[in-house]
Amino acid sequence: MGKPTGFLEFTRELPQDRSPLARVADYKEFHEHMPEADLKKQGARCMDCGIPFCHTGQLISGMASGCPINNLIPEWNDLVYRGLWKEALERLHKTNNFPEFTGRVCPAPCEGSCVLGMNNPPVTIKNIEVSIIDRGWENGWVVPEAPKKRTGKKVAVVGSGPAGLSAAAQLNKAGHLVTVFERADRPGGLLMYGIPNMKLDKKEVVLRRLELLEKEGVKFVCNTDVGGNYPAEKLLAEFDAVILATGATKPRDLPIEGRAHKGIHFAMEFLTANTKALLDSKKNGSFIDAAGKDVVVIGGGDTGTDCVGTSIRHGCKSLVQVEILPKPPLERAKDNPWPEWPKTYKMDYGQEEAAAKFGADPRLYLTTATKFEADASGHVKAVHTVQVEWTKNDKGQFIPKHIPGTEKVLPAQLVLLAMGFLGPEQPLLDALKVERDPRTNVKADHGKYTTNHPKVFACGDCRRGQSLVVWAFNEGRGAARECDRFLMGATDLP
Repeated sequence: MGKPTGFLEFTRELPQDRSPLARVADYKEFHEHMPEADLKKQGARCMDCGIPFCHTGQLISGMASGCPINNLIPEWNDLVYRGLWKEALERLHKTNNFPEFTGRVCPAPCEGSCVLGMNNPPVTIKNIEVSIIDRGWENGWVVPEAPKKRTGKKVAVVGSGPAGLSAAAQLNKAGHLVTVFERADRPGGLLMYGIPNMKLDKKEVVLRRLELLEKEGVKFVCNTDVGGNYPAEKLLAEFDAVILATGATKPRDLPIEGRAHKGIHFAMEFLTANTKALLDSKKNGSFIDAAGKDVVVIGGGDTGTDCVGTSIRHGCKSLVQVEILPKPPLERAKDNPWPEWPKTYKMDYGQEEAAAKFGADPRLYLTTATKFEADASGHVKAVHTVQVEWTKNDKGQFIPKHIPGTEKVLPAQLVLLAMGFLGPEQPLLDALKVERDPRTNVKADHGKYTTNHPKVFACGDCRRGQSLVVWAFNEGRGAARECDRFLMGATDLP
């Protein structure tokens, strides 16, 4: 512990973000860098707790508490305070294959369970993490590390999102020949097409890591739909083991009156097409354009925020975000104690930008859509809403009940549905004949990742359901470990 009194001397500080009105003019990342002297002070705030909760990685009340990949947070905080950046990077890479991703897009459950956060603002763990890896890239410390010998075993990873990439990276380290199949035109999955560029830069951050994995020996095969244009039987015949990491890509729909009208899209349709247009430098009709339109985003969470931020960058006329849940409190409620994830009110980047442009947080809480209204051409022109209250039904379950007299009509020429995902798409799972759980996810125990097929493993959202990127990294690493054990009879992977 480099500075025993650091948490008493220094207050929590984060780097300044680019101003909301300036950053909505482009798709560049909006976080600025922090001077090294200030980062050292923030590292000094870590108390090196006797029982640190920041890296426990457990579920409490159904939510992550602490880091799911068990990052050695107190160790690299201390090393940053001492100015030992390369050593900090080595500690970080022991548990995290891709800290430049988690340091940008993870919601930081580690900070929610920081012991200092019991009565003070927590340590800026996420910002220190991304600062370590960015410095590592800048100084040339992150270099390809191909395995010294190969086992000759061939492993197929289906899906190149967070779980698939972490599984591939670990299996390649173990010396196996890894091929990652991706049905899109570029690898990266959610990291490439599901998260907007201003939050996770594709060329400077994602592609840089993908190119390093290729140099280490991982093979990416894109435009390949396993179970479609690439038969599942061929996969099983050509590889010694298969890891399914296809994600939970089946979106939750809103089957209310008028759903078939034009101009109503799932969030991922909107976000994927926008990023692809940016990368291809093609803007002519190749994406869903919000320019000049009244936009209504239905649903919250990260995906809803990303729809808000992207719509504003298009130049939308107005924007409203409909949330069925109540507005969270400013501070932890009594039934949400530390070290649970703090369910408190915050303005994410998209809402900050909407407030700067339109004057207020765009979210309407305790509100649900009841009907989509169309114009004469069959294109959506309005969303009918009503306020709700949450009451218990005869089974003791909380359900939303409409409040008469609270109906509103919102103008909308573009509606984006961001209500989460129901599970993995089923055709490939049917072709492989793997068992499913009651939620249609692949049936495989956490920690084992084995399916009913002896050479098929599953990890990430296709196994656990929609979750955090950092849980996908956890599961990808775990599935790689168990796959290596299956192939070799024993494993040295963590």
